[in-house]
Amino acid sequence: MHELPFVESVLKITMEQTEQAKAKRVVGVNLVIGDLASMVDESVQFYWDIVSEGTIAEGAKLHFKRLPAVFQCKDCGTKYQLDGQHLACPKCGSTRVSIVGGDEARLESIEVE
Repeated sequence: MHELPFVESVLKITMEQTEQAKAKRVVGVNLVIGDLASMVDESVQFYWDIVSEGTIAEGAKLHFKRLPAVFQCKDCGTKYQLDGQHLACPKCGSTRVSIVGGDEARLESIEVE
């Protein structure tokens, strides 16, 4: 359900930007969503279809760019992606890590006519 506020925000930004650009129609919306953002593409599309109804963004195609989770070891500084099973740093074995990527959800660009 957290997809709805995200989609509403994307639509608000889209409408503001297209108004400034005096666009006639939005044909595409490019989104960047990290794997840790816990958003389902189909749910984002579902809410987009509802909230964009009756606007110049109605029917716009959503394009999803997925980013992998990236961690950084707090002990040795190594940045790495999970191998699917282990959280520990592959260089030093520490489990003291920070998330440095893959939790984002943002509007990257808008395609208009």
